[in-house]
Amino acid sequence: MELTAVAQLRRMVLEHLSRYTWNNELPDHVYDILQEVCEDTPRYRCCVYKERAVLKNRIDMALGQECSSNIIEAAKLTLNEPERTDLPIIDVLPAACDQCPIDAYYVTDMCRHCITHKCMNNCPKKAISIIQDRAFIDKTKCIECGRCKQMCPYGAIIEIHRPCVRACAIGAISIGENRKAVIDYEKCVSCGACRNACPFGAIDERSNIIRVIREIQQGKQVIALVAPSIVGQYGLKITMAQIYEALQKAGFAEVVEVGIGADITSVKEAEEYLDKVPAKQGFMTSSCCPAFVKLIKTQVPEAADKISDTPSPMLTCAELIKEKYPYAVTVFIGPCIAKKVEAREHRETINYVLSFEEIMCMLEGKDIKFAEMSGDAAYERDASKLGLSFPLTAGVSAAVQDTVAAMGGEVHNAQYCSGLDKCRDTVKAAAAGKLDCSYIEGMACPNGCIDGPDTVGDFHITKVALTKYAAAAPQKQAAQDKHTNNNLKPIPSVMPAEGIVC
Repeated sequence: MELTAVAQLRRMVLEHLSRYTWNNELPDHVYDILQEVCEDTPRYRCCVYKERAVLKNRIDMALGQECSSNIIEAAKLTLNEPERTDLPIIDVLPAACDQCPIDAYYVTDMCRHCITHKCMNNCPKKAISIIQDRAFIDKTKCIECGRCKQMCPYGAIIEIHRPCVRACAIGAISIGENRKAVIDYEKCVSCGACRNACPFGAIDERSNIIRVIREIQQGKQVIALVAPSIVGQYGLKITMAQIYEALQKAGFAEVVEVGIGADITSVKEAEEYLDKVPAKQGFMTSSCCPAFVKLIKTQVPEAADKISDTPSPMLTCAELIKEKYPYAVTVFIGPCIAKKVEAREHRETINYVLSFEEIMCMLEGKDIKFAEMSGDAAYERDASKLGLSFPLTAGVSAAVQDTVAAMGGEVHNAQYCSGLDKCRDTVKAAAAGKLDCSYIEGMACPNGCIDGPDTVGDFHITKVALTKYAAAAPQKQAAQDKHTNNNLKPIPSVMPAEGIVC
């Protein structure tokens, strides 16, 4: 992941907030961040006052509060009150969203002073006039219908899409009356594409980093559930043993590989597949990616009944922890913003979600660095190679196919798709009977979980590191994970019919 100025600002805010929380100084020193991060001179905005207004919004988001709140009061609320679940995870920073062009259509220097004036004559609102032999768009009359662009024979009128609008493959972002970005949360799947696309960091996610620190400080049994995609995030030289040691030093009572949840998911999903396909339905989709699941429900509702009922690896792993430690505080650490939304829907199972970036800043706030850990900490490697490979391209479908085969079945023409547009089109084709398949794995992020919105490392490096780490797992198949109870029973002759059309 590219370290942009926006990412640097976000990390500085998270690190300072963490440090003050660890030192029990948060409310009294939260205003100091305005000086420590921005200093006295504007770097990105017109003046220091605007810059501080934007920074206050960033602090509010990092505290998980409303952007309009006083940051001292926001800090107190975060320390003493539960998470505001009525606030969206992804939100627009009102003070920051003002740097993009406010108008969609512009006349360029390609205007050739033609005499047919098709742009002017076809404008339904008469918003175009010819001034000094050149077309001029009256923005007070323009309704941005695009007719002028269509009619210009020279292509002299261009349409400018805001980066956030262009990044959203499902049309969940529009421009409101005040010309600021507006998120349609009925459509939004919290994939985070808009957040990473905005050049000014005007879209951000709310954090629970302070609440997790407070849970640790209060002596609670806080358990970290670590996604496999953490491998390689902090550099090829940082080992999993160092990551585990750092988390334990920060106060996590236990660190668990979510790969074991992936193994259980593989087994349960394989059993579900053999029960449903093709006897009850033509195909089934994965359910690991919450953004993919919501995409189907909102964009392809006719296929909603094809989504697997099996819980995601995060939830499955958290359920294991809660069975063993009913009063434990479970914290999932991963690359995904949508997981924060999923956690809200299953708060009894998973208490908090922190990103790879947030956990890094949380540790930095306590002066804990991965590279300084000895790497001697012992930890159990229970997850199988296939379970650890879930974040990789087609990792889920590979695990499900392998497990189905171990049960005596076969997956007919499994499909893998990544990116919201490809996911939507693939599921639509399957639902319409235009795609011959029986299983679809969908991931919202273009390169799977290793390229999630909250990653901090280059996905190519992560891919290499995770592939190597998974290959070294003592167990190779999901059924070999002790948490699956090794009780797979062959299911005879349950196979999709030859050439079945979904």
